[in-house]
Amino acid sequence: MPAMSGVEATRRIMADHPHTTVLVLTMFDDDDSIAAALRAGARGYLLKGASREQIRCAIHAAAHGQIIFGAPLAERMLGHFTAAPAAPPVFPQLTDRERQVLGLLAQGRANTAIAARLSLSHKTVRNHVSNILAKLQVADRAQAIIKARDAGLGHQSRP
Repeated sequence: MPAMSGVEATRRIMADHPHTTVLVLTMFDDDDSIAAALRAGARGYLLKGASREQIRCAIHAAAHGQIIFGAPLAERMLGHFTAAPAAPPVFPQLTDRERQVLGLLAQGRANTAIAARLSLSHKTVRNHVSNILAKLQVADRAQAIIKARDAGLGHQSRP
């Protein structure tokens, strides 16, 4: 659409005519585009490769209040909702960056190597290590490494 995006057109249609049903027919199949169209008020989302019969059925379904997705998109959405929930992070008391540092410590890396790997200063890594020791309630790096390895960290190969 040369003048505006389909999402913007949907948004405007819904603002001006809230009882209108919008069915998106597009070539964009990424999650962000789908979510933006639905947030704008679309009741369905089909890809341009859909057959005439699929489009006809989708129009009919959307006109009767159903929310409709093309088969490939519906399958992907089903996967999002049926996927096993993510496991809680190891050592939830640590920040993401501290977990990264701990993982590299568990691989046997020195502070200078960790700093280079994570594009941090040596002092920042030293501060992260101090925080890790305090949060894990261990006295030194060796004890932190043992705890990390017992939790499954540090088994990646060293590049």
